[in-house]
Amino acid sequence: MEVVASAPGKVLMTGGYLVLERPNAGLVLSTNARFYAIVKPFYDDDKADCWAWSWMDVKLTAPQLSRETMYKMSINNFILQCVSSSVARNPFVEQALQYVVATAYARADKDKKDSLEKLLRRGLDITIMGANEFYSYRDQLEARGLPLAPESLAALPPFLSITFNADNSNVANCKPEVAKTGLGSSAAMTTAVVAALLHYLGIVNLSGLNSAHHEETRSNKDLDLVHMLAQTSHCMAQGKVGSGFDVSCAVYGSQRYVRFSPEVLSSAQIAGIGSLLQEVIIDVIDGKWNHEITKFSLPPRMTLVLGEPGSGGSSTPSMVGAVKKWQKSEPEKSLYTWTKLSEANVLLEKQLNKLSELAEQKHEAYESIIDRCSMQKSEKWMEHATGPSEQSIVEALIAARNAMLDIRSHMRHMGEAAGVPIEPDTQTRLLDATLDTEGVLLAGIPGAGGFDAVFAITLGSSTSKVAESWSLHNVLALPVREDPHGVCLEGGDPRLQDITVGVSSATID
Repeated sequence: MEVVASAPGKVLMTGGYLVLERPNAGLVLSTNARFYAIVKPFYDDDKADCWAWSWMDVKLTAPQLSRETMYKMSINNFILQCVSSSVARNPFVEQALQYVVATAYARADKDKKDSLEKLLRRGLDITIMGANEFYSYRDQLEARGLPLAPESLAALPPFLSITFNADNSNVANCKPEVAKTGLGSSAAMTTAVVAALLHYLGIVNLSGLNSAHHEETRSNKDLDLVHMLAQTSHCMAQGKVGSGFDVSCAVYGSQRYVRFSPEVLSSAQIAGIGSLLQEVIIDVIDGKWNHEITKFSLPPRMTLVLGEPGSGGSSTPSMVGAVKKWQKSEPEKSLYTWTKLSEANVLLEKQLNKLSELAEQKHEAYESIIDRCSMQKSEKWMEHATGPSEQSIVEALIAARNAMLDIRSHMRHMGEAAGVPIEPDTQTRLLDATLDTEGVLLAGIPGAGGFDAVFAITLGSSTSKVAESWSLHNVLALPVREDPHGVCLEGGDPRLQDITVGVSSATID
């Protein structure tokens, strides 16, 4: 028996920093870059003789890091003991494993407990892999003599070894150990592992969910359990309760998100991992999860384009910490910026929703004006509106564009005041040049900002122009697009499939 689950990476288009506090919302897009978790038995047969000691064997393999870690897991208190020497630990997978197994025991009656223990006696073999788009592979492209283009990335073998930053002392840039593209690899990984383990142990049934067909799932109880355990595992691994938008996106897909109250995880924070874990699990699952998830996606004929500036990434926790410190030191000034930023976020959301409605109500006019605007710079768009319907569409396009400019302005001010590079000067110049390209509606820095990535929203078939513009600035356009699907089951080991079909099909037009 083998279970393979995958979860998508994310792009937080609006809501950076604000989404940490209720009732502020964030617009988050799920992508076609996915993280995979494979779960299967470690032994071919039942190891009843080992079970007398109440310890289960667990192997965790991360082939992209060339790491293999062996554990013994106590079934009495769900504690993991690493038995591999000199191996870096993965707290996200460890927490996910402990919480899922504890949940299985908490929910099992006598009959189910017998079958659960029979399954666990065979141990667990877990493999984790992320799509290339989660990480920077600029060095590999250069080594192969390939141009910095999305086609080059799509042509690379899947699941390449991950590049580590050579210089990890660059505090100013807040560089993490691994060069990432900011798609939320830890949240996607945690979600995929939780989903795969829950399905493998028979706690949930995700069989109706796959990347080809993903039904409306926002009221799916099985997915809700995946969400609660993934959020808990991710927060405990990080050592703090974050906003959770990245995990929510990994579970449910593209959405408008308002965070849950952190108090729902207070018992988990107090108890930690140990003999009380089953009680904590019950408390967490029965707790008041008051997050708000509303279906959202880009309006028709609009495309998400993501670019990697090649600066090695930024540490979101460091930047969030700096902003919180600024808020405490200058409460009045920070509140003013916070309020203005929130208003701009709401306005952008309103205009995008209006464009989706106009696309449905005035389909012919919408298609026509999008085609014409895709070939012109924004200052020329209104000239091409030939009637009231087209004019209302262009007005909404321009209003959305102006709202994004306001968002960027307030984010820059916040970064300057807090002393962190939310929109560094290099990114400002790049985004301004991007906005001056034909057919570009929006350009910005996703999430908490920094050096991870930039994004653009383009109209019609204008994406190739953005890739060309970025290449002049040494920015690699990634073969990443919005894909509204959340966590799902896969047909088998992705290394044995042509899993790059979804990604390579997103090559720039």
